[in-house]
Amino acid sequence: MASRTVAVGHGEGAAVTAQRQLPGVRTYWCRQAWLPDGVADAVRIDIDGEVIVDVTDGAEQSGTVLSGMVVPGFANTHSHAFHRALRGRGYTDRGSFWSWREQMYAVAARLQPESYYRLARAVYAEMVLAGYTSVAEFHYLHHPGPGTRYADHNAFSHALAAAAADAGIRLTLLDVCYVAGGFGRPTTGVQGRFDDGDADAWAARWEAFRPTGALVRTGAAIHSVRAVPADQIPVVVRAAVGEPLHVHLSEQPRENDECRAAHGCTPTELLSTAGALTSRTVAVHATHLTEGDIAALAGGWVSLCPSTEADLGDGIGPARRLLDAGVRLCLGSDGQTVVDPWFEARAVELHERLSSGRRGRFDVAELRTAATAHAAAGWPDLGVIGPGCGADLVHVHTESPRTAGSDGPGILYAATTSDVIDVMVAGRWVVRDGVHRTVPEVARTLAREIGVLWD
Repeated sequence: MASRTVAVGHGEGAAVTAQRQLPGVRTYWCRQAWLPDGVADAVRIDIDGEVIVDVTDGAEQSGTVLSGMVVPGFANTHSHAFHRALRGRGYTDRGSFWSWREQMYAVAARLQPESYYRLARAVYAEMVLAGYTSVAEFHYLHHPGPGTRYADHNAFSHALAAAAADAGIRLTLLDVCYVAGGFGRPTTGVQGRFDDGDADAWAARWEAFRPTGALVRTGAAIHSVRAVPADQIPVVVRAAVGEPLHVHLSEQPRENDECRAAHGCTPTELLSTAGALTSRTVAVHATHLTEGDIAALAGGWVSLCPSTEADLGDGIGPARRLLDAGVRLCLGSDGQTVVDPWFEARAVELHERLSSGRRGRFDVAELRTAATAHAAAGWPDLGVIGPGCGADLVHVHTESPRTAGSDGPGILYAATTSDVIDVMVAGRWVVRDGVHRTVPEVARTLAREIGVLWD
């Protein structure tokens, strides 16, 4: 390997080497790394371009030394980037999900492609700082207003793709079909910004969007069974063949009640009848399910968003029962109540403890698997540190006031975003020593862009 090394401190009291690499394989030596079989000591990771080519534990120290613990990059499988503008502003609301939705609509009414680019760039940078290396953006803000269009019908989509590229995060842009304001009701007010008219018009617009860049992929989404009429759901399913297909599912009891009143079945049953439940389907939230619903979701995915589900008063979903039934779990930050994959992972267990009165409902390996499930968003070669996998790595403090004394995998119960030192995405360091390399003033940028929206 042709390289030059210099010693750099990172605050843990141990030397780290930073390398200016010439073409060729780069070597990193990790004091600890979380491999598929568990946490190992003295791990050498060899990276060629964007791919890990070799992993050896118990190795002699060489190359760039990372003196904390290295874990796979986290996957954010459900995000609404613009909801970040609501953090710390809705705390006086004593209503419900439905009253919160009006606050969210107020923000959606003010965004334009240029302002959304600036906000999303900062939000995605915040995610990388936290340890996320991919994000699935559930994107339904499409148009200037009811019945009107930008010259580029996918102006918002291009803005989000540019924001993710500039922030250095992998993006799966899930274009959302949203063409109804409820069962048997048209969209109204700001919902007109989401509405393409019908599912066929949505499909035509979505298929015209072809982003460039190795770190962006596309997928499709049904907003919910209340926002896409039952006879139009198959249109979305056909358009999304071969792509990830995400859908909000049974987040609130009211959705279930209205679906039964309109169709005589649960939302899960309605999606199943429409052919929308496949191995590529990701049901988001899935909080209020029957036993039949859980069985119908087997083989697919459920994206849990514990911080948002708590913030909105959604309830605690049947996470353990879903996993036991053969449903794969993944995690999302959703409304950006917090952007912290460490919290989301342990909250799955903590919520189960609250609902069951028992501890140890998930083992730590199951939580880590859910937290790194990039495959749910169309990135199957990520989520573990092993040969042939994408080089997405998170280097975390093991001796901070939060993590000191934690035992191996127990760091998942101890660390927070504040403990993330370095983040590599696709073989490139995006965060070094806790600083984002292309968006160095994330907090100031967020404050400015959110302030503009509210002012």
